[in-house]
Amino acid sequence: MRRTPHPPRHALPLRTACLLVTAVVCGVSSCAWGGGESEGTRLPSAPRGLTVQAGSATSVHVMWNSTTDGTDIGGYEVYRGTDKVKDVAADQHMVDITGLKPSSTYVFSVRARDTKGNVSPDSRKLKVSTPAATAADRKAPSRPGTLRGAAEGGHAATLAWGKSKDNRSIASYEVYQGGSKIHSVGGGTTDTLITGLRPGTTYTFTVKARDAADNFSPASPAVRVTTAAGKDSGRATAPADFRARTHRSSDKAYYIDLAWTPPRTGGAVTEYQIHLDGRNATSLVFGGETPTDKAKHSFYVGREAGATHRVKLRAKLPDGTWGGYSPERTVTTR
Repeated sequence: MRRTPHPPRHALPLRTACLLVTAVVCGVSSCAWGGGESEGTRLPSAPRGLTVQAGSATSVHVMWNSTTDGTDIGGYEVYRGTDKVKDVAADQHMVDITGLKPSSTYVFSVRARDTKGNVSPDSRKLKVSTPAATAADRKAPSRPGTLRGAAEGGHAATLAWGKSKDNRSIASYEVYQGGSKIHSVGGGTTDTLITGLRPGTTYTFTVKARDAADNFSPASPAVRVTTAAGKDSGRATAPADFRARTHRSSDKAYYIDLAWTPPRTGGAVTEYQIHLDGRNATSLVFGGETPTDKAKHSFYVGREAGATHRVKLRAKLPDGTWGGYSPERTVTTR
């Protein structure tokens, strides 16, 4: 899962201890290619929260968060590798890329462009593989089963639905808000978390199944969800079953051991933020296979026995926003 950093040879004061975490992830940030920033010009910030999901054997769905750094955004540019494949209006944050090859792997990224033509650095780059083609398949999947929804505070909602059936297989499920597609998840997933909603607002959602031949099912029955008008609890976005304890290693250094259940978001949760003793201590990034049922991590905190610490953590959601914090746990080195 992770490589835990070794303690320094000499003890450091706790307040200056740096909890280092290194990892390699599939989606990584990259420097923009092309010309540099001219003196005195402020570039838009790179779009965050990129997600890429294969919709069929020949298409993928690309989503990202809007750039909100105060720059006057004129639009977005979607890249496949180093080739720009789509220009998207400033008020849109998703697009379907079609005409791809079945059983192929692609890398996508997005840039923001301001109204003066200045272009941001790349978003992180994400790989996606299209499924194999299915010859002469004109049969649409069945309608997804009953759609259920629940508000999760003021800014999020969870959706869950029954599986569709297909003569071959389901490639993806497409989530709609009213008549607009807002999200896409893999064919093996039947629940998701929708974020970025407004407090005290009623939303209507439906889901359609899609097979590898681009056949769409009828829409599921609609569900209406009203977000909370008050403060967002974030309960569905927080890691569950969070536990913390300490142990002493053979070299007499103390570590805090964490264990938790990742939130169910309809996508992989690869990054967490650890909050220690009232401040953000470090980011934990999982490389390779991302834990979905149980996650663990251990980190060095010093050599002092009897030291008390408070710890909690939160997940970075697939749309790039931070979820709610887990309950805070108090541990003592011994």
